[in-house]
Amino acid sequence: MTIVEQAGHLPGGFSEAVGRRTVEHRAWGETVAVALPELREDQAKALCLHVRTRARESLRRMETARIVAAIDRASACLLDRTHPLRSKAEALLPVVTGYDRETVRLGLTSYLKTFRTPQLLRFLAEDFSNPGVLDGFQPAVKGGLVRARGPDLLLHVWAGNVPALPLWSLVAGLLVKAGTVGKLASAEPLTAGWFAQAIAEADPELGECLAVTWWKGGEGAVEAAFLGRADCVMAYGGNDTLAALRAKVPVTTRFLPHGHRIGFAMAGREALDSRRAGHVARLAAHDVVRYEQQGCYAPQMLFVERGGTVGPDEFARHLAHELAAFASRHPRRRLDAGESAAIAAWRSAHEMRALDGGATLLGDPADPWSVVLIEAAVPLSLSGLNRSVAVVAVDDLAEVPALVAPHRAYLQTAGIAAAPARLLALADDLAGVGVTRITAIDRMTAPEAGWHHDGRFSLLDLVTVTEIEGSAEAAAEGFAPYAD
Repeated sequence: MTIVEQAGHLPGGFSEAVGRRTVEHRAWGETVAVALPELREDQAKALCLHVRTRARESLRRMETARIVAAIDRASACLLDRTHPLRSKAEALLPVVTGYDRETVRLGLTSYLKTFRTPQLLRFLAEDFSNPGVLDGFQPAVKGGLVRARGPDLLLHVWAGNVPALPLWSLVAGLLVKAGTVGKLASAEPLTAGWFAQAIAEADPELGECLAVTWWKGGEGAVEAAFLGRADCVMAYGGNDTLAALRAKVPVTTRFLPHGHRIGFAMAGREALDSRRAGHVARLAAHDVVRYEQQGCYAPQMLFVERGGTVGPDEFARHLAHELAAFASRHPRRRLDAGESAAIAAWRSAHEMRALDGGATLLGDPADPWSVVLIEAAVPLSLSGLNRSVAVVAVDDLAEVPALVAPHRAYLQTAGIAAAPARLLALADDLAGVGVTRITAIDRMTAPEAGWHHDGRFSLLDLVTVTEIEGSAEAAAEGFAPYAD
């Protein structure tokens, strides 16, 4: 039986008028047909005008606390396993994305908890010392008054197949009171629309300022209609795709790209005794398995320090054992031909290294995971993804910053298991070569609420600040009724 699900969220009377393009997804012996909203050029223009107008007329007047409350209620719906939207998410996302049901269930719960009221308030406080600047002019420390305004029309171009990943930017846009249009990722086209529907149910007026739709990337008229009317474009995807998109965005439009990034992990000798090493390997395996290294923050290489009770070779065996254990509880999703070829090419390259005695491959090619132990301190390199990872032996973790520095433009997350004093020293060196997020192993694929994506400000980068200088404030006093 094929399940049919309509994707996206359109305000007003748009949902009845638009066409639909149906795309089938198959996994785990089931089929889900997703009906993607497909607008004509004139409809795209009308939608942009509707969202922009409603943002100016209603969203600007809303208190930030009201928006936070609506997002919180939407999150609560999707956290409630008895709610129809959550039930659909658990039933359909495994088929659409290929991830096993428990991975989807656990991942959704962990992720959605970052969009509850306490976390949203931290999100705001991280970027604004006084979030009241989003609601009106507030006193500035240097004198005068200041306020911040989001764009009238913010366009999100999402990519990837990690469930619910678009919610970061969707929520960020709403928090700064931006009229929002999101383009669904074909590989995971459901969660953003469900979340938008839940927001619209929680606050119908806010729902009118929000649209989630789809168009085929690169198609001229409809894409140009959206790109030409946005005040700000936040885009995700491969670097070539982003470069092509940037060329189409008007020069006066703010463009915020998020391209490919590389994550890696490090384990110090103090974490490699007989009591801790197996546990650290289990945590690292979890980061590798969760969403099959598809997120830009997943580890593709682990640098393991010599000198502990457990050496890099034994740690690699621990990691292989944990990956095998995870494979029985969380089966790897079915790979397409390109993904299988990438793993085969990665293994082949390391087999050549193994012939020279510089590497040891663990796991059979038929296994749904691969670990290679590399005895020399080699530079960071990409893995084959989908549970393929290299363990690199180093004499000292202090060597690692130089080993990852060649990828400076692509570095993002480093997971570290080390003592406090070493953590701080390593963090300083890693920051110097471009690492923007340092976290615990096992949390690499679960960023905290309000994290600085790619080292940038999630909210501040979206707003325009208007200042009333102290001189204007003082001069106004001279024109007051009470002036002498």
